[in-house]
Amino acid sequence: MRATNENPILPNARLDQLTSWDSDWAGLKVVVAGLGVSGFSAADTLIELGARVVVVDGNASDVNQEKEQTLRIIGAADVLLGEGVMDNLPTVDGDKADLVITSPGLRPTLGILADAVKQGVQIWGDVELAWRLREREGRKTAQWLCITGTNGKTTTVGMLESILQTAGFKAIAVGNVGTPILDALRDPVEYDFFAVELSSFQLHWTHSMSPLASVVLNVAEDHVDWHEGYANYLADKARIYENTQVACIFNANQNEIVKMVEEADVIEGARAIGFWANTPSISMLGVIDGLLIDRAFLDDRHTKALEIGAVQDTGQLPTRHTIENALAASALARAAEIEPEKIREGLRAYEPGAHRIQLVANTHGVLWVNDSKATNPHAANASLASFKPVIWIAGGLSKGVEYDELVTEHKDRLKAVIVIGTDHQKLLDALEHHAPEVPVHNITERAKDQGLDPTDGHWAMSQAVAVAHELSAQDDTVLMAPAAASMDQFDTYAHRGNTFIDAVAKLVDDING
Repeated sequence: MRATNENPILPNARLDQLTSWDSDWAGLKVVVAGLGVSGFSAADTLIELGARVVVVDGNASDVNQEKEQTLRIIGAADVLLGEGVMDNLPTVDGDKADLVITSPGLRPTLGILADAVKQGVQIWGDVELAWRLREREGRKTAQWLCITGTNGKTTTVGMLESILQTAGFKAIAVGNVGTPILDALRDPVEYDFFAVELSSFQLHWTHSMSPLASVVLNVAEDHVDWHEGYANYLADKARIYENTQVACIFNANQNEIVKMVEEADVIEGARAIGFWANTPSISMLGVIDGLLIDRAFLDDRHTKALEIGAVQDTGQLPTRHTIENALAASALARAAEIEPEKIREGLRAYEPGAHRIQLVANTHGVLWVNDSKATNPHAANASLASFKPVIWIAGGLSKGVEYDELVTEHKDRLKAVIVIGTDHQKLLDALEHHAPEVPVHNITERAKDQGLDPTDGHWAMSQAVAVAHELSAQDDTVLMAPAAASMDQFDTYAHRGNTFIDAVAKLVDDING
């Protein structure tokens, strides 16, 4: 599967020779586009290697100006900030650049990147750069276990990190999860494994990576504006399977992912390993009678199976989504020859991050669940499918997605819907068309009626929690799974989730007197 918005790999004999830390990087003329976490890490690394670096970012914020001063001190050739600097590819010391390193979120159509293609300059992401630098004389080379998907990446990479560490290996979660992979490469710790979380943006700019094992957890429409279509999004996700060495692990529920594995150009001998939360067939991981089962990584898989752990080992609220994440992490660990008992210990030791199907309170028989990280319908689907009946708090920045399928699938489990956010018309339309019998409480309209600021997320969330309490009864679940981004009323999804947690905590205190 190939994207129509391909990242062209243009010929460059010198770049072809750059395959380790000890290669000749000195004097290489590099433009780093973007001064975020990954951009700063790339610039810092390249300067250490002796490259000549120009860093550009269209945002001249105080934070970026502080980074500029740091980079100038350690030897960057130049730092260009402000409006217009990313419209064209700058020169490096007056010469044409040899290479561009782009931050993952920058669109391929951005002027500086389009100009690089026009001039015949290769574009890499920080992951591609890290892969080329992974081998270093006198140091251990970490094996890469790579994870992507529309949802569940951070949970799965965290589970995998816990499994590897519990098994006694030096391992770290890197990439899209927060720790730049280049920083981990430069860490004095010599890691055995990297658990690498990869976004579709990062994969778009990666072409030579060869992971030990790789997985696509799930796919659904997301970031289609960036990729200029769903087909391109799928094609970039599929890049993770290219050159996989041992196991291409896939969600057997999704034909799109099966097709990715079928079309992947892998290292000879790599196997296709499926997973799902049902009875596993041969060469799969799955669930039987509440147990996580491996029928893939054992010699006599036609007649035998290995018990990895129990469903209850996957978290405080074991949902189908978390079970599938655990199976994917387990499959990656098995590809790395981790024993089943160590996997079970690692799953039990894993402490899930906040804001993903997080139990906030259980009071008077009502569950209060925070899934603020559900920033699109596919993510919200996972948590909605886990509870019934549900009082659903939803809404925010929709990013152009549709809600018809989500509402149609879950309308029978909805007791009521409480709408927050300022970009919720598509959600309201879907509820009206597909679930007209479900009561809808529009908090944003309530704010307008009272002459209040509809972008005040603190007020909106406190009102949503109060309304949910009024509607709730024993055995109900109040689920805050917005199926939308947060920036209309909150700084981040974490800010939104914490606001919900605080509002629920205040409610519980008031109830308990």
